[in-house]
Amino acid sequence: MNRAPTDSLSLDSQLCFKLYAASRAVIRAYKPMLDELGLTYPQYLAMLVLWEWQASAPGQPTVKALGERLALDSGTLTPLLKRLEQLQLVRRQRSTRDEREVHLSLSPAGKALREQVGPLKARLLCDSGVDLDRLSELRNGLDQLLGQIRALS
Repeated sequence: MNRAPTDSLSLDSQLCFKLYAASRAVIRAYKPMLDELGLTYPQYLAMLVLWEWQASAPGQPTVKALGERLALDSGTLTPLLKRLEQLQLVRRQRSTRDEREVHLSLSPAGKALREQVGPLKARLLCDSGVDLDRLSELRNGLDQLLGQIRALS
């Protein structure tokens, strides 16, 4: 099928727009669950990593390592972590060896919050009616795309 050159500039032909719109839709779908948890979406992502690290943490979980894992800079991450600390979900502690390094740990409340997420997330997936195999395929495809894009930069 031949497309006119201008088709490549239409909004609907832009992968970046489809990814952006899909991301916003997913975040919007998560909002009721996150409201029940008292978290924003970026805070939820940070908690996911901290829960992941609870099982198999890097040597010392740090703000820098979290920023790298989430692809967030410290200007975005610092207020997010301060808020999680105010919610008594996370503890931040400066390293005694290097005061520029800030170590992270989950509080007991932060650890307990993980137990609330499973049922809420299951309900979210059930309510969505989305095929789980299709979601897995999509996630794998996006992992490959992200890897290829990161390799270019």
